[in-house]
Amino acid sequence: MAQRMQACVVCHGKEGRATNQGYFPRIAGKPAGYLYEQLVNFREGRRSNATMAYLVDHMSDAYLREIADYFAGLDLPYPPPQTTGAPAAMLARGEQLVRHGDPQRDIPACAQCHGAAMTGVNPGMPGLLGLPRDYLLAQFGAWRTGQRRAVAPDCMGGIARSLTPQDVTAAATWLSSQPVGAGPAPAGALPAKLPLACGSGAK
Repeated sequence: MAQRMQACVVCHGKEGRATNQGYFPRIAGKPAGYLYEQLVNFREGRRSNATMAYLVDHMSDAYLREIADYFAGLDLPYPPPQTTGAPAAMLARGEQLVRHGDPQRDIPACAQCHGAAMTGVNPGMPGLLGLPRDYLLAQFGAWRTGQRRAVAPDCMGGIARSLTPQDVTAAATWLSSQPVGAGPAPAGALPAKLPLACGSGAK
């Protein structure tokens, strides 16, 4: 399987563990349900990337699941945090949003869906640590503009559109500044019901 995945590691890095200096996201160790869902989204046009769309265009659901299971099964170390020296006020706002959200604006905490450790939740919620800051910013932007979508109800699209540009920058900065410890496996389950109805992530 590793030999067949050479096209993936060209962008996503050796064994799918992209470095923190690049743009492409790490896929090693992400929940299999999440990886499968994203491959389907590229194939069906809910996510926009010409290379990804070309690669998965004629792949069967069974093969996409095989790819997802392969990368999900890789337990590999993370690099040091990408972001250093960010302003304290920005980091504080980012941590507030990630851990507690903004209740006055009905914005849930990232941790309510992505897990308290922010390493994801099986079967389909991705971890947000160890990702490049520019990638995080780009994905927030894609959610806000509709270039990235999910199966309805698209909860992330709604959340992204509720955040100010300053909020997005703060959250991405804080997330990309956090170290990832040993054994950062996705959590087995969320401690409580999702705060919003979501068409993806929970299956």
